[in-house]
Amino acid sequence: MKGDYQDLVDEISALLGAPATLENRDFRLIAFGAHDSDDDLAMDPVRTRSILTRQSTADVRSWFEGFGIARATGPVRIPAAPDAGVFRGRICLPVRYRGIVQGYVWLLDQEPGKPGPEQAALDAAMEVAQRIGVLLAEEARAGADLSREFLAVLTAGPGWPQDMAVAALRAALGPGGDGLHAAVCVAPWPGEAPASVPGAAAVCVVPRRGAGEPGGGAGPGAAAGPGPGPEPAGEPALAVLLRLRSTDALAPALAAVARLLPRAAEAAGTGKAVGGKGTGAGARATTAVARGVTAGVGDPVRGLADLPAAWEQAVAAARAAAAQPRFGPVAQWSAIGPYRLLAALAADPVDDPAARTLLTPANRELARTAEVFLDCAGQAGRAAAALGIHRQTLYYRLARVEQLTGLDLDEGEDRLLLHMALKASRLA
Repeated sequence: MKGDYQDLVDEISALLGAPATLENRDFRLIAFGAHDSDDDLAMDPVRTRSILTRQSTADVRSWFEGFGIARATGPVRIPAAPDAGVFRGRICLPVRYRGIVQGYVWLLDQEPGKPGPEQAALDAAMEVAQRIGVLLAEEARAGADLSREFLAVLTAGPGWPQDMAVAALRAALGPGGDGLHAAVCVAPWPGEAPASVPGAAAVCVVPRRGAGEPGGGAGPGAAAGPGPGPEPAGEPALAVLLRLRSTDALAPALAAVARLLPRAAEAAGTGKAVGGKGTGAGARATTAVARGVTAGVGDPVRGLADLPAAWEQAVAAARAAAAQPRFGPVAQWSAIGPYRLLAALAADPVDDPAARTLLTPANRELARTAEVFLDCAGQAGRAAAALGIHRQTLYYRLARVEQLTGLDLDEGEDRLLLHMALKASRLA
């Protein structure tokens, strides 16, 4: 498939007499033509970064999208902006399929005062861009078509049902099935799975758990018996199977996942489904977290049989991101600390008798005081400073905590119990 894209990009370069680059809709580089110009302006910082890192920054993407390229149906001329690292103007050929933008072909525009490409050449180049759009759409559908196999792996019961599901997914992935993959959870996810996610081998929506089911998935593909407990708090979740070249490729892949969060947040707020066209692309991921939409990623794995465990990690990380904004909006399981254990506990609200009274709304400030004190390893000076209170006030509040809970904060096990209860309550 990559060779097909390169041939088409070379064809556009020949038609317009300028080196072209092809990026997908998320500004990740797919192919580029040869650059043999002696003109220093031909390789400005934006184009150099795109080729060397195979992606553009969020600021660059936002700047170019401001010229309406995502809505355009024909070539768009974009002026030079040296302050933004764009030393030479661009010609953008939007790559579309059935009205939906799939990517962009970029060319350097002629210098001011010099004639640009003739209209006939631009029309011919747009026809080639349409062929590219067909290929990109087919590639996206290929990933979406694996949703059934991917869902079966995540929801099948242990033993032979899971072995069969893994074998089916491996066969569907072909040679790529033995590569490096990471499981990502976006929750909650209203509506259908998106038509494509950059870098994804498969996507699916893991349905809401049925009533009375303590763990296993209850949707299509779920086998009898307890499953891996897929979705946080009983909400439907989007599962993304990322295909990675190496562990170093995880960060840029997760940047693409982060762009899904505002779409899910806006859909959740309006009751609209999220699908191929997407909604709320301009919203910020922080707004998504405020509306309860987060994402988590498990450790990369090479064996597809390890995907259920990786999915559990991803769900735990998503729950941790919702509980602690400092982890989000996209949290990695390897970085969530004690929540790696706490999120593996039952999803039911914490109801330990010792912490029950402390966790009521009336005692919210006392609970926060106890949590900060325990986060500071019982060091009163640090805790008082973090809370912005006098040390004597801290001692008074801790005494009230001991009265309400019946716990002795000088005892290590009592501290551990309270600390776990406070942290786990965030996951409820």
